[in-house]
Amino acid sequence: MAGPRRETRGIVDAPELFTHVHLRLRDPAPALRPHLEHYWLIDWDLSEPYTSHVVPHPSVHLVFQRTEPGGGAEPERSAEVYGIVQGLFSRRLEGRGRVCGVKFRPGAFRPFAPDRPVSEWTGRTVPADELLAVPEDLPRASTAARAVLDPPDEDARVAALDAFLLPLLPPPDPQAERATELAELVRTDRSLLRVDALARAGGLSVRSLQRLFSTCVGVGPKWVILRHRIHEALQRAGTDPEPDWAALAADLGYSDQAHLARDFAATVGVPPTAFAQH
Repeated sequence: MAGPRRETRGIVDAPELFTHVHLRLRDPAPALRPHLEHYWLIDWDLSEPYTSHVVPHPSVHLVFQRTEPGGGAEPERSAEVYGIVQGLFSRRLEGRGRVCGVKFRPGAFRPFAPDRPVSEWTGRTVPADELLAVPEDLPRASTAARAVLDPPDEDARVAALDAFLLPLLPPPDPQAERATELAELVRTDRSLLRVDALARAGGLSVRSLQRLFSTCVGVGPKWVILRHRIHEALQRAGTDPEPDWAALAADLGYSDQAHLARDFAATVGVPPTAFAQH
């Protein structure tokens, strides 16, 4: 079983986050990898509340969470599906708790809940039992939460996630697979900065591409392109003490630095220059 790794892309002030929580990324079973990017495991034990901030990726997440109210009370457990958050995702953590999360590849959640378009869950958090197509003879997500969350051993938690998800593997869905391929193309090909260029790369009309992303990804292709731009700007601001914002704006396909600054501030909450100086 592969060991833990870290990924900071999208995390606002990752060094500060790591002083408050223990975050690891783990690979799912090989059969699940076409659908899942990774599992993410977080544990915290805080004397004072802490609020984390993340610029979300274009992914749906299945989130198992355990919180401990203290005083000898039974831990509280939940299993929820988080649709794509279009703004900054902020989460207040306090006391002691644990999360075991499942990050789906863009477009790949659709076959696990095929009844309605993924865009219906965008910006929403829904109990997993209401969405996942789980056969009656298999445990529901709320039932599996204890096995996923309670083991102190990290490998056991990963194994429990695999055990829950492997029986749910859906049949091939060419439409969802196409959406995943195109979303991955946006992430890896920095020359794709316009929706019409992505549509041409996929052999689709712009309207067909928009429908595909609404149904399978949950947001439009323009949003996905812009989000990857902001992730790149955030990464650069966090690693370069004096980034060349004008050059970066040009690299990311912006007409000028002001447009980058506006999108960055609308997403992160502060202009890029102020973020770089914090």
